[in-house]
Amino acid sequence: MAQKEYDFKCLNCGREYRALYDIKNVTERTCPQCRSNSVRRMPEKKGAAKT
Repeated sequence: MAQKEYDFKCLNCGREYRALYDIKNVTERTCPQCRSNSVRRMPEKKGAAKT
């Protein structure tokens, strides 16, 4: 599987969280706090250390 962890942000309540994302199996994401579907993937930080 091509799953990778990404940072997401809810545009409704502002919560930021990390979740697995499979680019080949695109499904609608929902915020774990407010259940809004207005969730966007955050851009990766330049120079961030990979763990």
